[in-house]
Amino acid sequence: MLLAANRSGARRAREHTVRQLGAWGVPSEDVAQVVAELTANAVLHGRVMGRDFRLRLRLLVDGTLRIEVTDARGDRIPHIPDPVTADAESGRGLRIVAAYAERWGVDQGPAGCKTVWAELAPDRGAS
Repeated sequence: MLLAANRSGARRAREHTVRQLGAWGVPSEDVAQVVAELTANAVLHGRVMGRDFRLRLRLLVDGTLRIEVTDARGDRIPHIPDPVTADAESGRGLRIVAAYAERWGVDQGPAGCKTVWAELAPDRGAS
């Protein structure tokens, strides 16, 4: 699903995720949180004027859910920052993703894009 690289697009990604997982019969609470963090990062750190970001959800054969968010800033590779101070305004999103996901990472894409992905085990769909 292609979405506008703005806050509205990030919100729509989360809403779409909840609907899609409902259709698949998969709990969505933890997944929605991961999607919210990855899409917020795409909007904040991966935005290029006039370019959208892409959300892809895949339910793998073993029940693992793979979330992929592709943005237009392949030059900005995300990482978990050093310890974040209590008054910091950012830096917690990937820690949240890492806490929920079995695995997460970044794949370089064509035309300067990157895909940040996370995989959640079948038993991690709801808190």
